[in-house]
Amino acid sequence: MSHFLSIGDLSREEVLQLFRLTASLKARQKAGDRGTPLAGRTMALIFEKPSLRTRVTFEVGMVQLGGAAVYLSAQEIGLGVRESAPDIARNLSRWVDIITARTYRHATVEALAAHATVPVINGLSDLEHPCQALADFFTLWERGMDLGRIRLAWIGDGNNVCHSLLLLAALLGTPLSMATPPGYAPHPAIQARARDLGGRLTLTTDPREAVEGADVVYTDVWISMGQEAEREQRLEAFRRYQLNEHLLGLARPGALVMHCLPAHRGEEITDAVLDGPQSVVLDQSENRLHAQKAVMVHLLGGGDV
Repeated sequence: MSHFLSIGDLSREEVLQLFRLTASLKARQKAGDRGTPLAGRTMALIFEKPSLRTRVTFEVGMVQLGGAAVYLSAQEIGLGVRESAPDIARNLSRWVDIITARTYRHATVEALAAHATVPVINGLSDLEHPCQALADFFTLWERGMDLGRIRLAWIGDGNNVCHSLLLLAALLGTPLSMATPPGYAPHPAIQARARDLGGRLTLTTDPREAVEGADVVYTDVWISMGQEAEREQRLEAFRRYQLNEHLLGLARPGALVMHCLPAHRGEEITDAVLDGPQSVVLDQSENRLHAQKAVMVHLLGGGDV
């Protein structure tokens, strides 16, 4: 693994290796161990989209590992306008050890990786959010859940987070039931790739069918950044897909609730479910920090930690 652009860049064994490394880094952090496997290393953070979790977890993660991070907004570098992605990648490769990019187009992340001589991490693109999926499945794995036996339900938009979860579920053998409105299913190429990886995928337009008997129920916003013009159309299309107490009641007793945040409370999820006892959303959020640290250490050869 020279870059981390897609869950498809990983093998099953690499995923499990990253889980073990994540667990080790998390335990050491909790114990106050200030080991610095990336001392003297620097990361560039290229952000076309604003962020709370992605920016803070990458910056703090790099500091905890002994390195430093430089934040570059789209306005500062004029990505694709003032300067092309290949030129930015070539220049940054002379100054930093690793690049993380949070972009609109997945092709932008691919262009950075194609022309960089240092590792590139996809911090989010319109196609995938691999760091989120890695943290999400780690959240289940660290709770001792058998990922080959549980059933995961996705309710809502077949978006970038959904794509990464779909691929990682396939790698780990997790059955996945997805309920999306007509026209909002995951990209056909992602579905095909997941099935090639052995994914057990069930697609439906009925959220009740997807949730029935599920061990984990996951939802995400209906209107992502860049889709604001579609707001009214999407609200109408998704109105039957709210994760509320009634829908959650169709899942197995005690089923976990997941959301990658930020949440649009009262739209895709209710306060009672998001803040309820079955919610693990803050565990997911915290684990972004530790999972991304594992990815950085893995890519930069941080040695035994």
